[in-house]
Amino acid sequence: MTVTKTDVLKWIRTYAQVIADNETYLTELDSPIGDADHGANMNRGFRAVLDKLPDNEDKDIGKILMTVGMALLSKVGGAGGPLYSTVFIQAGKSIDGKMEFDLADWANALEAATDGIIKLGKASVGDKTMVDALSPAVQALKEATQQGLTLGEGLENSAKAAEEGMIATIPLVARKGRASYLGERSAGHQDPGATSTFLLLDTAAKVWANCS
Repeated sequence: MTVTKTDVLKWIRTYAQVIADNETYLTELDSPIGDADHGANMNRGFRAVLDKLPDNEDKDIGKILMTVGMALLSKVGGAGGPLYSTVFIQAGKSIDGKMEFDLADWANALEAATDGIIKLGKASVGDKTMVDALSPAVQALKEATQQGLTLGEGLENSAKAAEEGMIATIPLVARKGRASYLGERSAGHQDPGATSTFLLLDTAAKVWANCS
C-alpha cells in the first residue's frame, strides 16, 4: 500500500482547510501561553501554500513538500514558521525523488522531520512543544512497520499517539518557547504547536486511509 503524489496534494489541501476551520481554536490555545497568533499565522501560511501548489504539482513528492516548507518559512510568523518549515523540508528531503511512498518511507520522513525540529528548537519530549506530539507518532509508525501493519493501521496509530502526546502537554510546565517565560503558570494549558501537529497527522490518517 502506497501514498501517491495525488494523495499528498489532497492531504496538504485538506490540512489547509483544517487549519482554517481551527484558526480560532488554535489562537485560543495560544492566548494564555503564547502570542495569541498561532491560528492566524498557520492559516496565513497555508493560504500561501495553496497559492504555490498549482505551479508545483508536476514535481515529485519530495519537491512538493519542500515547496510547502519554503512557503511556510516566508509567511508564518514567530517560531511556527521555521519549525513547520523544517517539518516539511526535512520530510521532503527524505522522500526526495519519489512519486509514491509506503509506511516505512513515511516513518523515516517523519523521523527526519522530528530530528530537524529537535536540532532547531533544542526541545525534547516533556518540554511542552510540538515534539510531544511528533515523537510518539514516529515511534508508533516505526512499531507499525516492524509489526507489518497496513498503511491505514500505521497512520491511525501515529495519529492516536500524537493525540495522546498533545493531551499530555496540558499539565506540563513549558521549558521551551514563549510559554517557558510563564514558568509554572504555563501548566494547565494544551500546547498549540502540539495541537496543530496532531491535526496534521490526523488529517494524513484520514485522507490516506484508503490508499492502495
